[in-house]
Amino acid sequence: MQTPVYRRIAAELATRLPAPGQRIPSTRQIMAEYGVAMATASKVIAHLRDEGLVYAKPGFGTVVAGAPSADPDRELVVRTAVTIADAEGLTGLSMRRLAGELGIPTMSVYRHVADKEELVLLMMDRVMALNPPPPELDPDRDDWRVCVEALARLQWSMYRRHMWLAQAISFTRPLLAPHAMAHTEWTMRALEGHGLDPNTQFRAAVTVANYVRGTAVNLEEEAQAEQDTGLTDTEWFATQQHRFAEVIGSGRLPLMARFMATPGHELDLDILLDYGLTRLLDGLATQLT
Repeated sequence: MQTPVYRRIAAELATRLPAPGQRIPSTRQIMAEYGVAMATASKVIAHLRDEGLVYAKPGFGTVVAGAPSADPDRELVVRTAVTIADAEGLTGLSMRRLAGELGIPTMSVYRHVADKEELVLLMMDRVMALNPPPPELDPDRDDWRVCVEALARLQWSMYRRHMWLAQAISFTRPLLAPHAMAHTEWTMRALEGHGLDPNTQFRAAVTVANYVRGTAVNLEEEAQAEQDTGLTDTEWFATQQHRFAEVIGSGRLPLMARFMATPGHELDLDILLDYGLTRLLDGLATQLT
């Protein structure tokens, strides 16, 4: 296959780039020198930028980047990706963004991961590896409920620190992450010897984990809403009181009206998690011997 024109021009320009910090030819200069259209000239600069050779300097133009750092190892790549996702979510994480943070060409990232799906898998497994099941508990000897609840709350704390994590985990198409699977194994061990067949034992472990994960999905949306509006949930709710009053005052929702008039009616995710987890474990207890 013939190399695209923009790639040939980019390769030629790469051999004669000026010193770091100096401007490279503009799109119009590339058009004039190589006799190509504006779209092709723009692709040339975009390709050089994707390779980490240049970057856009606001108010100045596109300039040559500094010398790339040494090629990182996979652990650094994954650790950096986790840091980006913690700050900007999975939508803010791209191979180009990651390469820029590492100071390497975009294509260099692919030496360590095949694609973004594999990258996210490694990120998830790294977080799980850093948060193993509670070492102070032994699921083979300690009370099953204490063990299962402790692991659920550990997972909740992980989701709070890494709000992208709940979006990354799937229980219908699970990613084969060894440390994540170890969480499921730990819960199954806590349920071992209580009369459950293997299928029920596995489903119980996944159901508890998925309840925590399903509640945690709201954390990122909650944080994004606070960032967009500049209001906490409590502050936002206060601004909506008149609208709630209109709906509740209609008389069509008497039970909701009673609830809203009750002290301590916060719509808080931690409260919802506590309530739901307790009821879930209560239900599970009825199946155990």
